[in-house]
Amino acid sequence: MKLKLNKDKSYIVAEIGWNFLGNLTLAKKMILSAKRSGADAVKFQIWNPKNLKKGPWDKDGRRQLYEKSYLDRKKYKILYDFSKKNKINCFASVWSIDDLKTLSSVSKEIVKIPSPEAYNLNLIKEALKNFKKVILSVGCLNRNELKKLFQYKKNNKLIVLHCVSAYPLKPEDCNFKKFHYLKKIFNNVGYSGHMYGIEDAIYALANKAVVIEKHFTINRNLQGRDNKFSLNEKDLSAINVLREKFYNFNINKGLGVQQKEKDIFKNYRGRWQG
Repeated sequence: MKLKLNKDKSYIVAEIGWNFLGNLTLAKKMILSAKRSGADAVKFQIWNPKNLKKGPWDKDGRRQLYEKSYLDRKKYKILYDFSKKNKINCFASVWSIDDLKTLSSVSKEIVKIPSPEAYNLNLIKEALKNFKKVILSVGCLNRNELKKLFQYKKNNKLIVLHCVSAYPLKPEDCNFKKFHYLKKIFNNVGYSGHMYGIEDAIYALANKAVVIEKHFTINRNLQGRDNKFSLNEKDLSAINVLREKFYNFNINKGLGVQQKEKDIFKNYRGRWQG
């Protein structure tokens, strides 16, 4: 299934990421829940724990979570095929060229490059060469790194997402001024939100973000940081309802009298003298 952009109707991505904690049955339940909510796509993350460098994650339990939750080609293919069967797009974030190859061996439709790798021009170049659509979150970049991405500003394969890489994000740190700046530079600009709740997504909807991505779960009590601030089916459904309304708000009815106004136009104008 292709990613079809509509400037008047945001494409909604439910980022499951590694919220399923390596349990494919749970991942499938999350996919079905995202589908019911009206999401256009689900997104996972592909990495190989063997490639993870040493760091604080070795002491705080995250490495064990990464090893438990990672998707190899076989596991990702199961989730991709399940999503396709249930008519919802499925793609993944990648962190390296190896991850890119794993994803492209299943599908070359969509790939996501997350903010921590947005400086990696080699990875971006390979993604643009091999995939039909490349979604790039641009949080966590300094000004010079951001400006280096301007070389791709007219590339219609690229979808740039405004993102602030803080978890969870406070409203005063959302920095939507940067979102509006990016819209002046790139052809396709969306939003990846880490704020608890849906208000940031609503703002992005109202300001015509082409893609809106929010973390998604079916149980906030599950292990892992991301589950705690993720949206659930009710939340994502509310965004979808507003998306439909915002789309209808912008249907062009022209400058003249609408058919709906004919009764008032014919029978109410000029009713009062004086």
